Amino acid sequence: MVSKKIISNPPKSIPLTRPLIAVDWGTTALRAALIQNGQVQEERSSEQGIMNVAPGDFPNVLSQICNQWLDLEDVLILISGMAGSAQGWQLAPYCPCPASIHYLANHLHWINPHKIAIVPGLSIEHEQAPDVIRGEEVQVLGALSMLGRESARLVLPGTHSKWVDVEQGVFKDFSTFMTGEFFSLLKEHSILSKTLPNSLDSLEFNDEAFEKGLSLSVRPKSPRKQSLSGDTSEKSPSTKKANYRPNLLHDIFGIRTLALFDRHSPEYLVDMLSGIVIGYELQTQQFKKNEEIIVVGSHALQLYYAHALKRLGTRPVTLGSEATWRGFQVIAHSMD
Repeated sequence: MVSKKIISNPPKSIPLTRPLIAVDWGTTALRAALIQNGQVQEERSSEQGIMNVAPGDFPNVLSQICNQWLDLEDVLILISGMAGSAQGWQLAPYCPCPASIHYLANHLHWINPHKIAIVPGLSIEHEQAPDVIRGEEVQVLGALSMLGRESARLVLPGTHSKWVDVEQGVFKDFSTFMTGEFFSLLKEHSILSKTLPNSLDSLEFNDEAFEKGLSLSVRPKSPRKQSLSGDTSEKSPSTKKANYRPNLLHDIFGIRTLALFDRHSPEYLVDMLSGIVIGYELQTQQFKKNEEIIVVGSHALQLYYAHALKRLGTRPVTLGSEATWRGFQVIAHSMD
């Protein structure tokens, strides 16, 4: 089923010489936007991510979601995300880093010459293993364009959280963390699933619970152990006087025991779990005081990451889906 969203007050965009259909085609979902005269006119979405598309059926799915848009004269269709993977429409080879916007624009994978192309994504060699991006590179380009930046540090939280460094318009470095997927596995398929809420849709962000989880991994060193409940006092002889050393596997099990002893509600504990897993991701990063970090993601993830980044003394700037559509415009403009 395709849902539609009409843009009534679109933000300023980049003028293009051709109508543009921008398609963000992920693993489980598909989003598309019609962009004309430098403005996003309409958005559509579907649950037909690449895992829900039969082999050879990608052209039909594109026609269904775009239908009359495809009739526009000289329309350009740009596709990003997992549609360019080996499991997608066609394999679009990664561009190796460092890479600029112009390099990306000149290495599009054309399905239909001059009409339909897949943005190739990026790869980078790290000491322990290579890393890759598919789709987030478009969001990064859009965020930089919207904020008028050529250099920036960005985080794109999601199923696989990405940290990206761009210098003078060139992708210099990035790294991936399976934070969102790890959280989902714990919440839905581990012993924690027996006590955590089934759905997060109606839950409000509990900053106290998130902060408690965050403090287990992102915290000043203390000579005294802090319990999972946040109490540092010695209430019984069984309380150990030992330095607390953060340990992801141990701290996660604490979610189970806090539920077991009815210390907190399931709604509280799910935000606490978010704080733990996001905290361990942030523990790998080095930040300068008041450093600007651009956060590109859903509203819920913006809240979590902005809260954590402020706690670490940085200055988060948040953007949502609008960065994706602007990024497509940047690429199309670089082709002109």
